[in-house]
Amino acid sequence: MSGVPVAAESAGELSRLRRFYYLLRPLIPRRLQLWLRTSLSRRVLEASRDVWPIDIRCVDKPGDWQGWPESKRFAFVLTHDVENRRGVARCSRVMGVEQDLGLRSSFNFVPLRYEAPAELREHIQKAGFEVGVHGLYHDGKLYESWRVFSERAARINGYLAEWRAVGFRSPSMHHNLSWLHALNIEYDASTFDTDPFEPQPEGVGTIFPLWIDSDDGKGGYVELPYTLPQDSTLFVLLQHTDIGVWKEKLEWIVEVGGMALLNTHPDYMYFGTGRRVCDEYPAALYSVFLNHVKARYAKHMWHALPRELAAFWRTRAGAQGESRKSNDARVPR
Repeated sequence: MSGVPVAAESAGELSRLRRFYYLLRPLIPRRLQLWLRTSLSRRVLEASRDVWPIDIRCVDKPGDWQGWPESKRFAFVLTHDVENRRGVARCSRVMGVEQDLGLRSSFNFVPLRYEAPAELREHIQKAGFEVGVHGLYHDGKLYESWRVFSERAARINGYLAEWRAVGFRSPSMHHNLSWLHALNIEYDASTFDTDPFEPQPEGVGTIFPLWIDSDDGKGGYVELPYTLPQDSTLFVLLQHTDIGVWKEKLEWIVEVGGMALLNTHPDYMYFGTGRRVCDEYPAALYSVFLNHVKARYAKHMWHALPRELAAFWRTRAGAQGESRKSNDARVPR
């Protein structure tokens, strides 16, 4: 694995404050974590109403844009980050909701935080869904330094190969797009168009994918930012009780012809079994949203798995000679 420029290395290292937080986080009760994050999120919301959930500056289309496959008005992509064993147990339920509507999605697992059974991964892939890798430990330390990242990248590449996965997403949406060239991936999904609630709140400023070229121009990967707010932000932190924000943002994306990419968490979806805990929301909200999408936009959307969208964008980027290097000042690290 090659080294990285000093500038890129320093840009990727975690701040001292963030390191301190991740050191203490295991000691903070979950309910207290949520109370602190909810309080902070409400303050962030008040300061960000002009850029969230819609930042109108993100509408610019790529150069020589020819549109989505099949002449569809917009792209629609579903992804899930599975954060713990509770989420693993709910993957099949989530798949069933989507299959009933003729939809497919990707499930991103954390290799060394819990067991992601081979039987489940095979079931997901054989059903026409996708499996991706979601960090290594989910401990907030992946980008602590280039040394740490490079050591973990070698192990992540092993899981990518073992799981026949081509996509990656960093926990907590931490990202350094230059360092990610060390992974054997076709796409990364660790960024967003606009999301002031994330630890690294700077977005990529677009509702379209990006081609991230390597510094030597001999390779690269597709960056797939999520463009619909995460379920955890809406229903756990901001405590919304309806899908109004999702509907509003999706309507805008359809109008401007962008990519609607949603990231949800099976861990937080409550299916009515047992006692509902503080970080869960009714899974019916997700089902209602998918039914809304199918009822209103079925004829207008190109529904694709992340790997399919990445393949389309890679071909398009090559045809257009498109290049956006990961050390470009416009690309967040």
